[in-house]
Amino acid sequence: MPYIQLAALLAALATVGPFSIDTYLPALHAIGAELNATPLEVQQTLTAYMLPMGAMVLWHGAFSDAWGRKPVIVVSMLLFALASVVCVFADSIEALLVGRALQGISAGAGMVVGRAVVRDLMEGPKAQRLMSHVSMAFAIGPAVAPILGGWIHAAFGWRAVFVFLALLGLALAALSAWRLQESHPPAARQPLHPGPLARRYRSVFSSPGFLLLSVAVSLNFNAFFIYVLSAPVFLMTHLGLGETEFGWMFVPGVIGMMSGSALSARLAGRLSPARTIRLGYSLMLAAAGFNLAVSFLLPPGLPQSVLPIMAYNFGMAIAMPSLTLLALDHFPTHRGLASSCQSFVQMLISSVTAGLIAPALWGSVSSMAVGMAILLLLGLGCFMAWWWLFHRHTSSTGPA
Repeated sequence: MPYIQLAALLAALATVGPFSIDTYLPALHAIGAELNATPLEVQQTLTAYMLPMGAMVLWHGAFSDAWGRKPVIVVSMLLFALASVVCVFADSIEALLVGRALQGISAGAGMVVGRAVVRDLMEGPKAQRLMSHVSMAFAIGPAVAPILGGWIHAAFGWRAVFVFLALLGLALAALSAWRLQESHPPAARQPLHPGPLARRYRSVFSSPGFLLLSVAVSLNFNAFFIYVLSAPVFLMTHLGLGETEFGWMFVPGVIGMMSGSALSARLAGRLSPARTIRLGYSLMLAAAGFNLAVSFLLPPGLPQSVLPIMAYNFGMAIAMPSLTLLALDHFPTHRGLASSCQSFVQMLISSVTAGLIAPALWGSVSSMAVGMAILLLLGLGCFMAWWWLFHRHTSSTGPA
């Protein structure tokens, strides 16, 4: 499969998760009104999606290690389409919560297994370059999803948003079955025997280096994810925009992410992963400081309230591919399972952000800016702890 087509397909598969979150954000108020649900109850449809997703991503990689990458992706996308149909016909908030949970069970396969495919096919700078290009294309999703969702909702109502997601799942299942080549041969597969599987999970979750890098990636992302989860309040309440104007935040944010991913790809093989990560953190710190200054010193508005988000995403996208690959390289013989564990850590933290942190912070732009800064500092602390551990046990000529 040509490089460009592979990168595009892997990016599209990874986009299913963000599309499931962002596409229906402009319709949250309408959902609450039709289903007679409070804003907090409607907000919990995000948690209902992410908690099962976090639990299930723990298994997608192990399944792909045992059965192959392609079958797991195809079946998961078909299940996602079916779950989206359940959401279409939900007649109560409880029914919608069930549909969202079913979406969460299946949506993470593309993200988890796709990362394993990258490491199956490529190593070193080539893997970083492909991961960066996937991230660059994947970054389009959060910009397009809420804009598209707003248009669909305005024209056809909120249920049509889930019709779109069902069609997306079917299309990706068909494309994967037709074009995606199996990258994990039978000779390299790991059986799902309980004993060896439990030992592999234990080895991953007992690795300090792997956990520190995985938590760092998640905290970096959640510093931005606060704004995604709070988008209806941030944009419609604080900035006074309409339900079809979500692009004012998501388009600049994605421009920053795509630019950072493009630079990360160019830096592959020129800077070491650790130096690339340090560059990314320097830019993220500057952006978070800029965000604090703007939020406390200026009134909410355009463009000052969204420019720091674009700058932050630029730095985050530079660091993320290298952080992700360094974490997976701790377990070269079972990368699928390691990718699952990495995604589980990330989804667990994101679920806490969706259910607790974002609702607690979205009352003002200043509190959201403080939340971004705190999560970033925690992520930087995790990376620095990994750096100290790594250089304590290996020579400076190692893979960092």
